[in-house]
Amino acid sequence: MKRILITLFALILVACEASDPSVPWHSIPAGTAGAAGAAGSIGSAGSFGFFTDDVVVADPSPPPTSGGTLIAIAQGHKAAVSDPDLDQVLIVDLDQLVVTATIPLQKGDEPGRLVEDGAGLVHVALRGAGALVTIDPVAPSLVARQNVCTYPRGLAYDARNDSIYLACAGGELITLPSKGGEATRRLRFDRDLRDVVIDGDRLLVTRFRSAELLVIAPDGTISSRLQPPVLPPGVDELRSFAPAVAWRMVPAPGGGALISYQEEQISEVPIQQPGGYEGIFDGGSRCGGSIVRSAVAWVKPEALVWSAHNTIGALPVDLAMAPDGTRVVVVSAGAAFIASNIGAAAVQAVDIPIPTSDAGAPGLNVCSNGTDALNSVIAEQVVAVAFDARGRTVLQTRQPSGLVVEGNLLRLPGPSSADTGHKIFHLETLGGIACASCHPEGREDGHVWTFTNLGKRRTQPLGGGVLATAPFHWMGEMANFDVLAHEVFNNRMSGPVLQPVHVQALANWVNTIPAWKPFASADAATIDRGRAVFTSPAIGCVTCHSGPHMTNNANVNVGTSEAFQVPSLLGVGWRAPFMHDGCAPTLEDRFGPCGGGEAHGHVSALTPAQRTDLISYLLSL
Repeated sequence: MKRILITLFALILVACEASDPSVPWHSIPAGTAGAAGAAGSIGSAGSFGFFTDDVVVADPSPPPTSGGTLIAIAQGHKAAVSDPDLDQVLIVDLDQLVVTATIPLQKGDEPGRLVEDGAGLVHVALRGAGALVTIDPVAPSLVARQNVCTYPRGLAYDARNDSIYLACAGGELITLPSKGGEATRRLRFDRDLRDVVIDGDRLLVTRFRSAELLVIAPDGTISSRLQPPVLPPGVDELRSFAPAVAWRMVPAPGGGALISYQEEQISEVPIQQPGGYEGIFDGGSRCGGSIVRSAVAWVKPEALVWSAHNTIGALPVDLAMAPDGTRVVVVSAGAAFIASNIGAAAVQAVDIPIPTSDAGAPGLNVCSNGTDALNSVIAEQVVAVAFDARGRTVLQTRQPSGLVVEGNLLRLPGPSSADTGHKIFHLETLGGIACASCHPEGREDGHVWTFTNLGKRRTQPLGGGVLATAPFHWMGEMANFDVLAHEVFNNRMSGPVLQPVHVQALANWVNTIPAWKPFASADAATIDRGRAVFTSPAIGCVTCHSGPHMTNNANVNVGTSEAFQVPSLLGVGWRAPFMHDGCAPTLEDRFGPCGGGEAHGHVSALTPAQRTDLISYLLSL
């Protein structure tokens, strides 16, 4: 079998100092007065070697890293680059390594996925604005803008009918003429759609948190549901995993699609001190031990072609296959900042040759093989990768924003969006895990963990001003953010000990993660009837779910054996499964046996119509 080539891009030596976790959290002034995007110093890192610069908070706050914001386009060997931090799209000449155009967008647009059509126009999904824009990269200009769905994510271009396929988080799969105009087809599937790939006369669509692959037949129906594989039995006999967060899917030149995704532990996770989650501390590498692992698979609806596991560090946000189909590059958005008291290596991109024969190809364990370089040494967070028409590897970095082409670095224009809290949140610790591993894109992975002495616990959501919902965790045992940061990030995740100023920066950034936008699934009259049920004193929902965050922040026993924190209901329709142990796959199931019965609201007497109205109201929050 061919040797696996793994690129080591940085070696960061860290000297950590102990911090006092009892120091309370205080508010931090965000940024400096002046231009948007300016980074304001909020304190010195001192001798905390993990950060070499002053601790900063960006204004505006940069969005969580999503990845997949770079494509090579046909117009003169160029690249189109989305910059969600500064709300702009850039056109770059890859031969001359110069920016040929900067297309400004509106504040909060958050440009994401891009695709080029047959006429050379570039279409960009605006994740923050719910819109799609069309850009002419030759006569640089914004050609068109139209609203499409609440959270547009994946894009694909079909030359056969000159159409754009758009996958949305709300479950919509929309077909749009590339020249603009109304949608020619709107399909609705399961929520949480991510990327879309054209595979012959079929469409392949991923679901983000479940890493499920939907195969869409020409008639618009789901012909099959697949999942990428986990590492085969025998490699890790003590633990079991399941496929989870599908960060990125791209078409494979040989048909089917390539998917970079996480595998998350489903067997019991012991918690011990020191050492955090038992077994994850192995000296600071992705090669085994972590409760979250990265993987890449080449999948066709008929069969798995090839897979590689333990491919790279935390957050495999993007990947690309070489035009000749011989190798794939996967990038990690968390690996640039890996740290320890004794030093550790940061693997930001891994170049994996695809075996030419089937012998031993499926289930390849990358960590057992050698290393090599991609002709570049950089220290920034890598967020995207592409191959250009010449077969060169192009890497996109954020903060400082840049492109790396075969070892040559181009800094992209714009003010700094450096933010220490954002950096810590995406940091791969010695445990091989980042905050964003379980809270991808600042939300949550929908995973139900089984912890020793605790039982099943579903990852809790972030967003909508989480600091106002203390105490934290399902048992409410973490009184404030300082306790949370020390216990989870430092003790359980084996992260470097955070100074109070770093905890403040992390808290400040996490608190800026926006709440989910309402998911309106019914007409206004239905929602109004559901609101009346919810606010009825006889039903009792508002006894616990009230106020701006729709929680009283208390521990309450709702008939599920013990008292748990009352969760916020903001954005509840986006975050199935429900309950502390994930026992309810849908909101309808929450009103079934696992929901706690009459101790969890007096809902047993509701008619089917009233319960439907109530669920519609909850989905609108």
